[in-house]
Amino acid sequence: MKQQEYTRIMNASLRGLLTDALKLAIIKPSLINKIIRILERQKEAEIIRQELLEENISVPPYMILSLTGRCNLRCKGCYAMERKSVGADEMSMERIRDIIGEAYGLGISVCMLAGGEPLVRKEILDITADYPDMIFPLFTNGTMLDDDITIKFKNQRNVVPVISMEGYVEDTDKRRGEGVYLKLASAMTHLKKNGIFYGTSLTVTRSNFDTITNDSFVRGLIQSGCKLFFFVDYVPVKEGTENWVLLEEQREKLMEIIKGLRIKFPGLFIAFPGDEEQFGGCMSAGRGFVHISPQGDLEPCPFAPYSDVNLKSKSLKEALKSSLLSEIRQNHSQLLETAGGCALWEKREWLGTIVSKHIIK
Repeated sequence: MKQQEYTRIMNASLRGLLTDALKLAIIKPSLINKIIRILERQKEAEIIRQELLEENISVPPYMILSLTGRCNLRCKGCYAMERKSVGADEMSMERIRDIIGEAYGLGISVCMLAGGEPLVRKEILDITADYPDMIFPLFTNGTMLDDDITIKFKNQRNVVPVISMEGYVEDTDKRRGEGVYLKLASAMTHLKKNGIFYGTSLTVTRSNFDTITNDSFVRGLIQSGCKLFFFVDYVPVKEGTENWVLLEEQREKLMEIIKGLRIKFPGLFIAFPGDEEQFGGCMSAGRGFVHISPQGDLEPCPFAPYSDVNLKSKSLKEALKSSLLSEIRQNHSQLLETAGGCALWEKREWLGTIVSKHIIK
């Protein structure tokens, strides 16, 4: 797929996604002006990204910012814990504020806040307040929501809490710890009561596939106020969890099931990496998104923790010129033929040959 065509499809998809999300988010007329401003900002951001592309700087519309490796839970198979950098030399909140400001100026439309548990550093909500027309999905385990944070969510409709879970009580507690499911159910009730637009991130594994793709499960979450669903294929970052990975027939069924859910229910349903197919495959390395680690390393993807540039010493604009990211994009054809899961993970030997050419951490 040519860059121009890919960019056109990506921009149209993002506009459509934001439009659909914001329609679902309208719960009172006073929000309409804010929603219009977010949509207008997306048009401005497209122009900025295109101008920078003409300068040979590839700015993706999405950025994943991992604020910390710290977390109050110890979930089995967690990629953040496997990075073995928990709490080590994290960026200051001042630098994070600067990076988000740089991202806004470069035309990045959506900044996904991740961890660890991002609410360990709840000061982030003082920063997001300064960018009301930028979208911030905040991926949280849901156990640290309190009244102060809830008030900030109510005042910042551009911040969307996304609660991670595995299904009902058995699957969720098995991975996240005893009693976690009940805390999440309570948190979702609290969010609904306060009229907050929120979503859920569902890690899809071989064992919970039938549960979380079932209409009754999805219907229950929608009745609890959930309007956004991320279905994320499990990537076996921890040795011994390979049998969690979806079977080929499950992966083939997943996209068809999600298409059906989009017709049946009033919600947004996003599959990762399944939805990447419409953009010609893997969107990492700046094609669609980049990842910033808690230590400031600019990386292709959270599941590919390799970097040749650090944002503690360079601006985001300069870092996006990364030779490592550029070489991955230039060799994107290598990421097309996969079994349907995470392309970078499946092609990690090929990725290793590219990484070996660059100075990395």
